[in-house]
Amino acid sequence: MNGVIIINKPQKFTSFDVVAVIRKLTGQRKIGHTGTLDPNATGVLPILLGNATKAQDIVPNHDKSYTAKFRLGMTTDTLDIWGAVTPQSDKTATEADVLSALENFRGEIEQLPPMYSAIKVNGQRLYDLARQGKEVERKPRKVTVYRLELKDFDEESQSGTLNISCSKGTYIRTIIDDLGKILKTGAVMTALCRTAACGYNLADSITLETARELAEKGEISEHIMRTETLFASYRKIYVSDAQAKRFSNGGELDMLRTALAKAKAQDKEIIRVSDRQGKFLGLGIADNESGQLKILKLFLN
Repeated sequence: MNGVIIINKPQKFTSFDVVAVIRKLTGQRKIGHTGTLDPNATGVLPILLGNATKAQDIVPNHDKSYTAKFRLGMTTDTLDIWGAVTPQSDKTATEADVLSALENFRGEIEQLPPMYSAIKVNGQRLYDLARQGKEVERKPRKVTVYRLELKDFDEESQSGTLNISCSKGTYIRTIIDDLGKILKTGAVMTALCRTAACGYNLADSITLETARELAEKGEISEHIMRTETLFASYRKIYVSDAQAKRFSNGGELDMLRTALAKAKAQDKEIIRVSDRQGKFLGLGIADNESGQLKILKLFLN
């Protein structure tokens, strides 16, 4: 059983918890995931089965999208509703105030990673240090926010919802915490749902409950997408039978003898390679100096 199944991760499950459930339902021992979600977050979590686990370290860096809920007037040590409450504020904000403050977070911005994060400093995870009551110096990181919309805001409860599309490594909690600092109200994230990641969205996903029902009916395989879908953003070429055999056996391909002779590849461009029947063989990487399409990864079984 090879491919990708997209799970809408429920709250209070770790990403590894979801992997364990799908392993049991599919009987596939070779299994993993890409794009870790925090236990309290929900949404798109791609589970890799069989040969798809080979892709774990080479999945394209797609942008990610989230729906996040927030509340003004409070702060916590984790920057979300599940942390220990720190000093609160009686100051309030209007919807116009929030809209104006959000202008500071569009485009390329610098973020200070939260202490409760998996980033390592001197070999130690920040969240391990935070749990010991320690705070260490962190370096700001550049991230890009492509879309940031205020979906709703209730001035009475001082609560709202954001729709966000951003680059990999963006901390939504930090955006909300920084929003609270600009408004001088404080702010915490109260819910987070990832709506798109790794080229998949919520419409591609199923719940764990649905996965269990499908497994009982023997139909779960119908919801497993081909491994190749992980690389849909890469260009694809079809090769001859002889070239397919050579590539499958670890040989390089002369790009002038493929479709890349006309539609030339950029140096180091990653290319999907399929045989004439459309079977996905693997990924090649263009080496313009030698004129060869070298093997990046094979996905033959």
